[in-house]
Amino acid sequence: MRALTWHGENDVRIDDVPDPEIENPTDAVIDITATAICGSDLHLYDGYMPSMEEGDVLGHEPMGEVIEVGDEVETLEEGDRVVVPFTISCGSCWFCENDLYSLCEDSNPNAEMARENMGHSPAGLFGYSHMLGGFAGGQAEQLRVPYADVGPVKVDSDLPDEQVLFLSDIFPTGYMGAENADIDEGDTVAVWGCGPVGQFAIQSAQMLGAGEVVAIDRVPERLEMAREHGDAETIDYEDEDVYDRLMDMTGGRGPDGCIDAVGSEAHGHGDYGGADRPYVLQEAIKSCRKGGTLSMPGVYIDTMNDFPIGPLMNKALTVKTGQTHVQRYLDPLLERIEAGDIDPSFVITHEEPLESGPELYETFRDKEDDCIKVVLTP
Repeated sequence: MRALTWHGENDVRIDDVPDPEIENPTDAVIDITATAICGSDLHLYDGYMPSMEEGDVLGHEPMGEVIEVGDEVETLEEGDRVVVPFTISCGSCWFCENDLYSLCEDSNPNAEMARENMGHSPAGLFGYSHMLGGFAGGQAEQLRVPYADVGPVKVDSDLPDEQVLFLSDIFPTGYMGAENADIDEGDTVAVWGCGPVGQFAIQSAQMLGAGEVVAIDRVPERLEMAREHGDAETIDYEDEDVYDRLMDMTGGRGPDGCIDAVGSEAHGHGDYGGADRPYVLQEAIKSCRKGGTLSMPGVYIDTMNDFPIGPLMNKALTVKTGQTHVQRYLDPLLERIEAGDIDPSFVITHEEPLESGPELYETFRDKEDDCIKVVLTP
């Protein structure tokens, strides 16, 4: 089959790779009908994620049609249309039983590698390094799905792929990011980063009762999307001081909740940043009201310099982080889409064949051609 593969920093290629096969009786295999490039894929593209190997198949935002199931799969059958979450979860360990699916104890076959780096291993992830399982990703024509009874959500309606595809990651990630901000009715919430996750965090914050949402970025088309689709106030951090503006907007108190939807490789003022420079976290911690909440759906890879631990502690801030517990959100968010509460396809700016993937990685990374979200079709 054809697939997008990693060959080193800034080197993604379209290659022929072996077709996936059933390896365990709880597996399924799907024909992929739509897949996407995620902002966190850029951490791989830019070479910041350790334990990548040449030829690894990328991607963790796929959907498609089931073409084969293992003998022990009970909830899926051939022909089912499914969206596959990026987290691989067993469904039966202590963490899965407590809806902490991204912390699954059993799905990462390379758990010891992760433990050496982090102290404990999170769940395995599709297409996201050998430290997190070495699983082939979904930017391909087909995908093997482990624990098929736990992950995929069936789509029985005739909604187009573009409306349901983002249940795989960025819609639940934005929603959990907003949920982790502990939003009370009428709160002011600030969102750093107006990429796809930030866009969904903005709309999710409003679903959860925020009175005002402030979106912070420097890319004009992203800020415009936040205004048009998210009804957000916007701050271009290259044109004005974010802290000063937020204080003006909140009478000096600061936002009740702050959401870092950027993560690693954040840009600073006039600076192109780096993986170890916490510009967003510095600004969010400084800006958040005393006793407020900092939510971090943005992905971080390793350690960082200049983390403002003193202000964080002295302002009595609550911090909530984590890879998304996608399975927890699949059914309720699918219901919201089916009810017309949100049409997630609004973030799509580029729809191209899978073969265009290498060029579109570069376009997305460089924010060229007004590129916000790429969907690929095998």
